[in-house]
Amino acid sequence: MQTLLTWLALPQHGLSSVFVVAFVSATLLPMGSEPAVFGLVSLNPQLFWSAIGVATLGNTLGGALTWWLGLASHKVVDRYQHSAHHLRALDWLQKLGPKACLLAWLPLVGDPLCAVAGWLKMPFWPCLLYMAIGKFGRYLVMTSALVGVFGG
Repeated sequence: MQTLLTWLALPQHGLSSVFVVAFVSATLLPMGSEPAVFGLVSLNPQLFWSAIGVATLGNTLGGALTWWLGLASHKVVDRYQHSAHHLRALDWLQKLGPKACLLAWLPLVGDPLCAVAGWLKMPFWPCLLYMAIGKFGRYLVMTSALVGVFGG
């Protein structure tokens, strides 16, 4: 996986590869897009803001796809509707509403959170806005930190 991410971050593949990697990593597939963003910015520092913007867009659209998949997944989730963890999580999400999607950037729980937001039929556009804000913040902080640490 690391070899693929390194290859995709090369300048000749550029922003379109960052978009694809960010999109795919926002689905339920276990993949991170930060190495691709960092690789591109390290090789092309002038693309810092473009890479952040493209990664945010790709990751947000991937989150939107996950939201729609969640909306369509009632039958699968209904199997677990009586577990204590499930009930607490649903209660928490319903209290927060679309603002819970600010946490869509979190590893392991962020992508399923988008799916559950769709499953709960939370309003799409507010969820998308909060996803975008959270994901933009993650890319800005992570890429800035990596550039600072590794001197991109």
